[in-house]
Amino acid sequence: MASGFFALFDDIAVLMDDVAVMGKIATKKTAGILGDDLAVNAEKASGFLSSRELPVLWAITKGSFLNKLIILPIAFLLSAFLPKAVIWALLIGGIYLAYEGAEKIYEMIVPHKHLEETTESLNIAKEEVLVQEKKKIKSAIVTDFILSVEIIIIALGTVVAKPITTQVLVVSFVAVVATVGVYGIVALIVRMDDIGYKLISLSDKEKSLSKFIGNFLVQALPIVIKALGYIGTVAMLLVAGGIYVHNIEMLHNLLHNIPSLLGELMVGLVVGAIALGLVKLFSLLIKK
Repeated sequence: MASGFFALFDDIAVLMDDVAVMGKIATKKTAGILGDDLAVNAEKASGFLSSRELPVLWAITKGSFLNKLIILPIAFLLSAFLPKAVIWALLIGGIYLAYEGAEKIYEMIVPHKHLEETTESLNIAKEEVLVQEKKKIKSAIVTDFILSVEIIIIALGTVVAKPITTQVLVVSFVAVVATVGVYGIVALIVRMDDIGYKLISLSDKEKSLSKFIGNFLVQALPIVIKALGYIGTVAMLLVAGGIYVHNIEMLHNLLHNIPSLLGELMVGLVVGAIALGLVKLFSLLIKK
């Protein structure tokens, strides 16, 4: 009886050791997409009123956890019984990411009407602010869903030959780390100015280390947010292009001699341009 009990502990120890090793490998494999996820979500989580940043970010984080709770069991089932469906889901998600990236570039290049910042527009009703928030939160959660699918599929690919228990533990671990890590860093980014003001208030001296760091954080925030907007746009195109290059053999062979990042960016731009063109054409037909 005692020997059987200790044997169970030994099996658990071996399993956890295997999970730790495979978890490290899976995390390394998904590091690139996690970087893209950070850039995209930091850009998505910015642009809100200061008092609403953390509540909005928390809403997106909860949506991200829900996304993963939906994706994980479906990924395990599809991987076991219908692996091709996983690829098709990735390709469809890639179209959405490419479209979002292309739309942002289109808005930067093509002149369009901007709302003038009048006193009336700045003092819009609270209900309107909440409506705009909900739209941005929904968009962020949809984008997170697609990026989460990519992260989970890549992590699953590293342990596909392992027992199902190891697969579930490793991929679930990566999913939790991805959510907590990414949105934790995003929270720090969007609250950089508040941290800066807090550091400034710590010292009464005209020149001090805390004031220097505080002023740096306050002044750096707009630059960081703007930079993340550009990085997030490129990241969406890279992720979308990567989905197509890695899952369509013809594209992989065609772009074999081109640096991978350049090839993925080119494919993302092409897919995004086609998707944007079709959406614009459809909108034009509806108006007519």
